[in-house]
Amino acid sequence: MEQIIKKTLLMLCVISIIAAGIPAALAENNVTNATNVTASPTATLTVTPAVTTPPVATTPGKFRVGPSITLRPVTEVIETNQDGIVELFMTNPSLNDVTLTVDAQIKVPSGIHVYGESFGQGAGAGVVAGTFSVPPGTSRTIIVTVKADKSARIGSHTLSFTGLYWPGNDKDNYQPLSLTYSVTVKEPSKDPESAPSNTNAKTDAAGKEIPLTWIILAAVILGGIAVIFGLGRRPPKTEVNLQQ
Repeated sequence: MEQIIKKTLLMLCVISIIAAGIPAALAENNVTNATNVTASPTATLTVTPAVTTPPVATTPGKFRVGPSITLRPVTEVIETNQDGIVELFMTNPSLNDVTLTVDAQIKVPSGIHVYGESFGQGAGAGVVAGTFSVPPGTSRTIIVTVKADKSARIGSHTLSFTGLYWPGNDKDNYQPLSLTYSVTVKEPSKDPESAPSNTNAKTDAAGKEIPLTWIILAAVILGGIAVIFGLGRRPPKTEVNLQQ
C-alpha cells in the first residue's frame, strides 16, 4: 500500500513538472518564430513626371535674325563709254518668318543721273526712291547705274542711300538705313538721259539673284584658265645640231 502511494506521488510530481514546462516551451517557440520572421519588402511605385519640351517662343512680325543690306561697288569711274555701277544687295535669312521690306532713297548730286529697278530716274540735286520686298531665305540684288551729264562737276561725287526697313507689315518696328557710294566723273556719259538695258536684277535658275560682281569674276577666272591651257599646249622647242 505504501509503495502504491509513493508511485502515485512520483507520477503526480512528474506530471506537475511537465505541465509547468509546457507554457515556457510554447512561449520560447513563439519568441523564436517571431525572431525568424523576415519582413517582406514593400514595393514602392516611383512616378516619373512626363518631360514636356516647351515650344519655341516666336514673336510674330519680327526678325529672329537681322537682315543684311549692303552696297557693292562694281565700277566707280564714269567716262564717255563707261557708267558707274553699284549693287544694292539685300538678304533675308531663312530663320525669319516674315518678309523684309526696304524703302530706299538715293540722294543724287547735281548733274548725276541714276537708273535701277523700281527706282525713278533723277537728275540734278534730287532724290529717287524705291520699295523692295525680300521673302525669308532669299536675297535680292538691285543694279544701280550712275551717269553724268555735261553739267556734272569733274571729280568725285558721293551718293547717299538712306531709308528704312521693317519686318512684314510692322512699320512700327522699322530700322534706319544709311549707306554711301562714291563715284569719280572723268568725262560726261555718252547718253545720260537714256536708261541702260541691264538695270534689272539678275536671277539664276532657282530664282535667286546673281550679282554682276560674280559674273565679272567668273569671266576673269575662265579667261585665266584659257590662257594657262593655251600656254601648256605650246609645241616643244627643237634643236638642230649642224655637224661640220
